[in-house]
Amino acid sequence: MQIWLFRAIAIMLPLLLLLAAEWLLRLGFATERVALFIPHPAAPAYLVTEPDITRRYFAANAARPPVKMEPGFILQDKPANSIRLVVQGGSTAAGYPFGVGASLAGMLEQRLKRTLADKHIEVVNTALSAVNSYTLLDLSDDILAVAPDAVLIYAGHNEYLGILGVGSSYLTSQSPTATLLWLKLRQLELYRSLEHGYQALLRPADTPDEKRRTVMATVARHKDIALHSERYQAGLQQFEQNMRLLLQKYQRAGVPVYLATIASNLAAQPPFNSLPPPPDQLAQLQKIAGILQQNAANSAALQQLNTLAAATTESASWHYQLGQLYLQLQQADSAKQHLTLARDLDLLRFRAPSAINDIIRRLAAEYDAVLVDAEQALAAQSEHGIIGKKMMLEHLHPSIEGYFVLADSFYQALYQQRQFGRWPKPVPAEFAWLERPILPAEEFAGQLRIAQLTADYPFQRAPKPVNFPAAQNAQQQLGRRYIDGDLDWLSMLQHSARYYQQQQDGDMLLKSLKIIADALPHDGMANLQAAQILLQAKRYGEARAYLKRSLLSAAPPAQARSLLQQLDAAKP
Repeated sequence: MQIWLFRAIAIMLPLLLLLAAEWLLRLGFATERVALFIPHPAAPAYLVTEPDITRRYFAANAARPPVKMEPGFILQDKPANSIRLVVQGGSTAAGYPFGVGASLAGMLEQRLKRTLADKHIEVVNTALSAVNSYTLLDLSDDILAVAPDAVLIYAGHNEYLGILGVGSSYLTSQSPTATLLWLKLRQLELYRSLEHGYQALLRPADTPDEKRRTVMATVARHKDIALHSERYQAGLQQFEQNMRLLLQKYQRAGVPVYLATIASNLAAQPPFNSLPPPPDQLAQLQKIAGILQQNAANSAALQQLNTLAAATTESASWHYQLGQLYLQLQQADSAKQHLTLARDLDLLRFRAPSAINDIIRRLAAEYDAVLVDAEQALAAQSEHGIIGKKMMLEHLHPSIEGYFVLADSFYQALYQQRQFGRWPKPVPAEFAWLERPILPAEEFAGQLRIAQLTADYPFQRAPKPVNFPAAQNAQQQLGRRYIDGDLDWLSMLQHSARYYQQQQDGDMLLKSLKIIADALPHDGMANLQAAQILLQAKRYGEARAYLKRSLLSAAPPAQARSLLQQLDAAKP
């Protein structure tokens, strides 16, 4: 009996020592674990998303990608008559390169507020660039803690080259199970302290040149990931396992999930890296293309083209050239087939392969998630039904119109599901487009960001100087000053509001003031100003919501209370 007791003590003693060390560190030296939602220091009624949430995944002294989460606000105490939606995903869900106004959260909140003016609407963004399914799963407990009425997910492009992706520079383990264990261990202060010490000993600091590079230029470690290779399959396995765990968690909590297919530029994005086309077939293709350019109806050349296209090759660039030729010939089905193959065979996986959407569709059916076919919605608005420059800025980030279509696909899904009961007045798409919550200054700033992005890897072999287009008007000048760092985002919006007021442009002034108020829900004066102009437009339901929000600020304006009392008395 004594021998077993000694053995038990021998086994338990190291564990007890570790627990004691963890307790002492938390008691005396620990820093609080990075939470997704933190109290707003200047507005006690609100929680705000943590901009530096990626600190969760890196030691304090380790190099990490320069990405931040757009701040989003929710009330600490969720109102009874409210709708709270949470958006998860990567840079597209977050609205890159335009910011929150183009994001799912921004466009949906604006439209839902107009649709359901009698409810308190919160659509909060938790998406950010360079993250994948590990981050979605890791943030899910924080999201559940704020009691969402639904979770909206647009994700899947970063499984290979995002943080913790199987081909990324920011990789912890090739094993999904080991990576999930690591995420749990990082919650321990003892583990984080050891990690900090290790990084201090072994990891050199970033050079200034590295800090200036784009995120895409810093994440690609394993540049070649061939279709059906071991690493390719590992990316699919990682995505399916994490998404399965995520959907199970939300299903157990009774939280509805709207899960979207993802889209990328097929028609106008050449493969980033490809096996070379077979030389003899390439020569033959060039010859056939020359004949068809002279006579697109040449039946013999068309037959030769179809025979040549049926040949099997793993070259992405070969299929891209075939797709482009079929596009010129107005043969959309053949063009889409080869352009899709070009994307799937692209060795540098900044665009998700078709298999990711296959997994999304399968898991949505398996876990009763609402499938939002965003890819099909974007294709339906594209020439020949093939997503290209009209919907995409480069390889996968939508244009403003593309972002609107993406948000509209979620809006329509929410409406069709009767998620929040009967919608008395759904807002038509053409009306919502006119009221999209983004200003021309922001749109121009987004164009400049894309110019920066495409001047570096993988769009260029080496970084090139960025040549910005000249600003053509006052709004574009504001956008350029914002990108140059002369103005912060809020100052750009405030300058815009003053400009539209001087121009007596009531519609754009209203839009500007609403965007500012929605970005600063804790600011009493900003929300009062938005309410006042909404009252002038006789949009009483929306005005009431902004007045109520104004009264939640730390120093509520007396005028807001007076206007709300007048509204309630008149009951317009």
